[in-house]
Amino acid sequence: MKISTKGRYTLRMLLDLAEHKNEGFISLKDISERQNISKKYLEQLVTLLSRPEILRTNRGNKGGYMLAKEPSQYTVGQILRITEGGLTPVSCMEDTPNRCERRGYCKTLPIWQELEKIINNYLDSITLEDALDNFKDANNSEYYI
Repeated sequence: MKISTKGRYTLRMLLDLAEHKNEGFISLKDISERQNISKKYLEQLVTLLSRPEILRTNRGNKGGYMLAKEPSQYTVGQILRITEGGLTPVSCMEDTPNRCERRGYCKTLPIWQELEKIINNYLDSITLEDALDNFKDANNSEYYI
């Protein structure tokens, strides 16, 4: 499985909004500058995320975007499912129920099913807040004598 640029950039954009959540609505220009992602690309991502449970928007002079909920309420899995359409490791598992003609005797299917479960459990266990906290912890681990 490979996460697309769309998935990676969406995660970066939402982490930026989470990090600056106390500043009110954030412009795409500011996110673009901090994340080194073109404003035009961010506009495409915002269209994808324009749902009341994901982003709040405000037009005008002090317009911009902010998270609709607390960073602890968004999981990496949830975000990647929106951008990637799913997190299945192999294409034969994309349909529910599985319609693969080999599903009844495929010896590799249990491997892919378990991998999908591990991927989903892991990504659903990480929130935006966790990602920010883990980054802060990793960068504050200075050693003093």
